[in-house]
Amino acid sequence: MSGSVTVTSLSFTWPDGSPVFEGLDVAFGPGRTGLVGVNGSGKSTLLKLIAGELAPADGTVRVAGEVGYLPQNVTLDTTLRVDEALGIAGRRAALHAIEAGDVREAHFETVGDDWDVEERALATLGELGLGHVDLDRTIGEVSGGESVLLRLAALLLGRPDVLLLDEPTNNLDLYARRRLYAAVQSWPGVLVVVSHDRELLDLVGQIADLRAGEITWYGGTYSDYEEALEIEQEAAERMARVAESDFRKQKRELADAQVKLARRKRYGQKMWDQKREPKIVMGARKRAAQESAGKHRIMHEEKLAEARERLDEAVEAVRDDDEIRVDLPYTAVPPGRTVLTLQDLGLRYGARVRGGFELRGPERVALIGRNGAGKTTLLRTITGELAPESGEVRAHVPLRFLPQRLDVLDGERTVTENVARFAPGATNNRIRARLARFLFRGARADQKAATLSGGERFRAALAALMLAEPAPQLLMLDEPTNNLDMASVRQLTTALESYEGALLVASHDLPLLESIGITRWLLLEEGELREITPEAVGFFS
Repeated sequence: MSGSVTVTSLSFTWPDGSPVFEGLDVAFGPGRTGLVGVNGSGKSTLLKLIAGELAPADGTVRVAGEVGYLPQNVTLDTTLRVDEALGIAGRRAALHAIEAGDVREAHFETVGDDWDVEERALATLGELGLGHVDLDRTIGEVSGGESVLLRLAALLLGRPDVLLLDEPTNNLDLYARRRLYAAVQSWPGVLVVVSHDRELLDLVGQIADLRAGEITWYGGTYSDYEEALEIEQEAAERMARVAESDFRKQKRELADAQVKLARRKRYGQKMWDQKREPKIVMGARKRAAQESAGKHRIMHEEKLAEARERLDEAVEAVRDDDEIRVDLPYTAVPPGRTVLTLQDLGLRYGARVRGGFELRGPERVALIGRNGAGKTTLLRTITGELAPESGEVRAHVPLRFLPQRLDVLDGERTVTENVARFAPGATNNRIRARLARFLFRGARADQKAATLSGGERFRAALAALMLAEPAPQLLMLDEPTNNLDMASVRQLTTALESYEGALLVASHDLPLLESIGITRWLLLEEGELREITPEAVGFFS
């Protein structure tokens, strides 16, 4: 395969006038590139512009070769057959007709040179863990994660020169992710992937960091990028401290100079009033003093302006990816205290918990399993949103649940108003002070939830639950990192480090689970919930 993408002087603005890019230049060549940046920086927009789904306001996008594009939200017609979704239905039908003895020319033209298309399709499905999916099944019969892999299989079968992937692992379970990782590793052409998945980004050969409408390149994987960025930021912070010190020095010198000039002016006026020298001499001296004072003032003001400019540049180089820092003492659970009890629990759609299960003290429990295994159903049954088919659920402490859709927020209310719904006894000042620790300061706390970015919306939902009254001593999260940028994932991790209660997290994101100190691993598989060892997690992934 050979392909390339060249973006020259690209400008793009949304219909409401919000600019995304102004004069962007970037090129992607052969190899795997991870495109990273905070939510709202324009990563998905750039992929859509390259794929031709959006038109630039100015500039050019040139692609050498065919483009394959996997969008963030894959929607496939549920009535389509699998072979139609793969784009091989016509060639497959023609092949079957020829095999049945129908030798019309039209069939041979349809097949062309692609005589092994069906074998290739089955092989590709097998490589992606979809060997059980029959080509004659309909899309409505496969899970959401499988539909993402089917769309990827269609792209792989098309053999594009340039492959664009936008958050491809969002709806994939651990098993499906492993298949996608293998497909990415073996990709021979140009590949550009937008993702918050650390494991996936550690498979790329270079990182393109999109920030403030410009791209900075870093060689190596995401882990290499983080190391380089840490060194870069330490240097930037040192420069900012030096620039701040110089700025303060120039302000002092300007103030000192102004005091000295004021003294000279008072002395000159005194001499003038007392007329101790001839008028012409005093006039000349006054003009010279004014001229000297003007030059002196201008010199110091220029130095101060230069120092301010250096400080602004230094501060700009330091990234403002703040971390959430919260103190939540009322969430603490004593070791050994029973937090949650499940007894012979039967769930909707067939899954069950045989015998008894207990969550004690500040345990941190991971819930893993394939898509469709019933993880979300189990969490919603624990919260009381769904009634169990049989058995008993008992929460012994206050609990809160953060669902994938973040629908705990009212889009028409501000961030402050949303938090107030969960803490009706708290004063407005208290809510604002606590929201500031979740990075909602000043006017940001007055934004309506519907206007927030994905990362901001997640932070607001997390703040609403963690600041709720009574304080939650059991916090349950369902796929919390879906649609979060890497900065937001770090913020989530630091927030959970501050949380002193029990955690139950359903996630396919192993790096996240490992970073938040999981103490127990539960696997929901084939309708049964069972505990597994940390060593076995890799096997089931």
